[in-house]
Amino acid sequence: MDQLINRLQAIKAEKGRLLLAIDGRCGCGKSSLAAALAEVLEANVFHVDDFYLPFAAREPDWPERIAGNIDLARLRRELLEPLRAGQDLIYRPYDAHADRWKPECRVPFRAFSILEGSYCLHPSLADCYDFSLFVTAGAAVQERRLRAREGDRFSAFAERWIPMEERYFARCDLPARADLILTGEHDGRWEPV
Repeated sequence: MDQLINRLQAIKAEKGRLLLAIDGRCGCGKSSLAAALAEVLEANVFHVDDFYLPFAAREPDWPERIAGNIDLARLRRELLEPLRAGQDLIYRPYDAHADRWKPECRVPFRAFSILEGSYCLHPSLADCYDFSLFVTAGAAVQERRLRAREGDRFSAFAERWIPMEERYFARCDLPARADLILTGEHDGRWEPV
């Protein structure tokens, strides 16, 4: 972790800011890693989940489309472009569980920003980041964590979300596109693959 933090701090020193993307398999520690890095780096953390497409705006075949449930254009326009320009943010998160918009968020710019979540390394957003991480873990670890986190909703992950993510990873050659691959096999600890 120290080597990663040093590397990120060096990029920030060179560029004056750093926008980090953390993508990877659900249940493998993306959110936890983002929170841990944010604490050390004094970074703002943003979540791809806030940029889900409202159900009424999705194409009928959205589950078959790569990132068919994410508003990639809004993510770029409202979050990534302002961050790259060093601007404060104003955006409105969408709550997919409740199928409604949340109140508007106003976030002052910080030199370190982290975007975590599936689909943040989509090829259409690849030019937005200064550094990217792909977080993974074995299937047994992923299942154990998702069962603990999601409870009765685990079957939706097994039947829909995990297969959708795996198609995305394969079609976009995602692990190969990341600057660094980390495994979250050990709870609370990430190691290079």
